[in-house]
Amino acid sequence: MHLEIHHDPAAQRFEVRVAGVHCLLDYGLAGSVMTITHTLVPPPAGGRGVAGELVRAALEFARGEGLLVRPACSYAAAWMERHPDYAELRA
Repeated sequence: MHLEIHHDPAAQRFEVRVAGVHCLLDYGLAGSVMTITHTLVPPPAGGRGVAGELVRAALEFARGEGLLVRPACSYAAAWMERHPDYAELRA
């Protein structure tokens, strides 16, 4: 599934609408470290890989900006464990 994920740097958020619901990933920045604090995919959008795509979008942004990533969100931490190609980003 191709998702049109929107990055809102002012809100420190990645977001997308799926099945009519708002899905998001929130993060914070401190120096050169992005901390992923929360992912939210409401049940109507669940089971479609949306949370994983939100994490991937955030990590690709971090990679492009030269940031390290601290996955404080348990979903993001588990996703990074399952995708070792992003291991070098871990703070």
